[in-house]
Amino acid sequence: MFDLKTRDIKYISGVGPQKASVLNKELEIFSLHDLIYYFPYKYVDRSHIYSIREIDGNMPYIQLKGTIIGFETIGEGRQRRLIAHFTDGSGVIDLIWFQGVKYILGKYKLHEEYVIFGKPSVFNGRINVAHPDIDSPADLKLSSMGLQPYYNTTEKMKRSFLNSHAIEKMMASVVEQIQDPLPETLSPKVLSEHHLMPLTEALRNIHFPANPDILRRAQYRLKFEELFYLQLNILRYAKDRQRRYRGYIFEKVGDVFNNFYSRNLPFELTGAQKRVLKEIRNDVGSGRQMNRLLQGDVGSGKTLVALMSMLIALDNGYQACMMAPTEILANQHLETIKELLWGMDIRVELLTGSIKGKKREAILAGLLAGDVDILIGTHAVIEDTVTFSSLGFVVIDEQHRFGVAQRARLWVKNAQPPHMLVMTATPIPRTLAMTLYGDLDVSVIDELPPGRKPIETIHQFDNRRESLYRSVHKQLKEGRQVYIVYPLIKESEKIDLKNLEEGYQHTCEEFPECKVVKVHGKMKAAEKDAQMQLFVSGDAQIMVATTVIEVGVNVPNASVMIIENAERFGLSQLHQLRGRVGRGADQSYCILVTNYKLTDETRKRLEIMVRTNDGFEIAEADLKLRGPGDLEGTQQSGIAFDLKIADITRDGQLLQYVRAIAEKIVEHDPAAQSPENEILWKQLKSLRKTNVNWAAIS
Repeated sequence: MFDLKTRDIKYISGVGPQKASVLNKELEIFSLHDLIYYFPYKYVDRSHIYSIREIDGNMPYIQLKGTIIGFETIGEGRQRRLIAHFTDGSGVIDLIWFQGVKYILGKYKLHEEYVIFGKPSVFNGRINVAHPDIDSPADLKLSSMGLQPYYNTTEKMKRSFLNSHAIEKMMASVVEQIQDPLPETLSPKVLSEHHLMPLTEALRNIHFPANPDILRRAQYRLKFEELFYLQLNILRYAKDRQRRYRGYIFEKVGDVFNNFYSRNLPFELTGAQKRVLKEIRNDVGSGRQMNRLLQGDVGSGKTLVALMSMLIALDNGYQACMMAPTEILANQHLETIKELLWGMDIRVELLTGSIKGKKREAILAGLLAGDVDILIGTHAVIEDTVTFSSLGFVVIDEQHRFGVAQRARLWVKNAQPPHMLVMTATPIPRTLAMTLYGDLDVSVIDELPPGRKPIETIHQFDNRRESLYRSVHKQLKEGRQVYIVYPLIKESEKIDLKNLEEGYQHTCEEFPECKVVKVHGKMKAAEKDAQMQLFVSGDAQIMVATTVIEVGVNVPNASVMIIENAERFGLSQLHQLRGRVGRGADQSYCILVTNYKLTDETRKRLEIMVRTNDGFEIAEADLKLRGPGDLEGTQQSGIAFDLKIADITRDGQLLQYVRAIAEKIVEHDPAAQSPENEILWKQLKSLRKTNVNWAAIS
């Protein structure tokens, strides 16, 4: 049996070095293994041959058997096209090519029998098929009279005559060469227990299925394997980490926690907050190092849970640290936590890049001496000069803003890694959380504290500005503050959208009695923070901004969020922006302003926003509408799982099923030494070598 991984595609019949080079560059297909794992995106039933007299121009596809009875070329230069008159004895249709005229004339002969397949249309009363698939009956082997595979191709490939039909022929050539079974990539136990098709059979039938039932079985086998190894990789990583690192044991909940609970707690915890605190307490008392993801919508009380968890660390003689992505967010955490701890003998310090000199030296000395109990900061806390006396608990806010490497640098602050709680206000659908953060246990705060009023969301067209501004004037007169968000900073020649600079001028003219500030990503950090601070302090009543305010501004007095060109934003981003209001006791509003011309998908997005404030429902809908690669716009775009056949949005049930199987295997074979799992560990090792992205997922 030859090795698919080492056999170069240029040796496939009809490919050669030139076409191989195009496949290398366009699809990263180098070997027969790469090719056979390039799966079709759809299948078309070719089980029926029509006669010309029974077809019409409205049919989705037609397949005919007959002969070419004449060629004619029309037009010159780029307008040149080739028409072949094709008959089966019951009538005549035209086959048309707009490019490759010389190639077609050299390849196909008059009066020889061919099978043609394509989409019909009508021009000047005659039925024609443009760029049909055309084969001699002898060439139609694997795909003839069954389900024909269709492969995605690029424009460069088409110019090199590498269309879907050409890929299909290459695939047929490779499949025919596979006489012996390929080395199996799943263990005999997994194959038999889950009734999976053998690998060779699955690969043959994913490309050339005899019928829909066999196709479904082949797809299931390959999806199962792909998702199974994705989960096995994450769980193996987590198990290895558990074996390598023991966690600090927090044996007691003592005076610090109890005094806070009885004297300082501002309101009764929600059921969800109590549940999550219990999960964290179980983790930190178990002897294993905690790695937990805490999800919760804006305003759900994540910070309070994080603080109470840090107090347990203090009760057990350890320090705690909270890391936030921006100085403004770090400052807000400091203010919130100091207010919550008022009257308690706990030293809380802030460390950011702008804190320098003697003040910084005093904080660093306090950390090393163990005098600082809780450190709050930005990336500055992971610098090498920052050394703790006994760091036992770390909170990372807005997890998706930090890279894996940054998270890991907090681990090495001690000989033994601290317990880790990562928080996000960006709700992550369960299936994606299992894949993105599969090495973390997941907690969810899914209810808001009592007394919070749901934000009212309104979709409004651009031509109703007067009524919109009347509502805003009313809110401002009542002492509230307003955000106005734009998709662009400046006017663009390429796209006709509202922009911040014009919006700022217009807002100043419309509301002359108010102080208006503007904030965008191109501003220097100090200038941006100064403008934000004017709004946070209440000195400015209106903030005109881009999406830089998506995370990290907490202004309870802000009650109106206006999002211009809301059709330009994804669901998760709209939900994050909406979360900037609704933080106080007053009724808050989010107004989504769009023009009239909207696609069906955009209308669906806006309808979901108007209907619900539930971040998890919105995240699930966003995943279905946009897919996992762009769940959070630019922040998470390109989450590359390199899935070739499985789809996290559609195969969520299968993902959960294979995770349970992978969990059982890792649990029963923690050292990865069981002979019955030898194939699995060998395949996982091979995948880790070839797929760089897997390291990033873990």
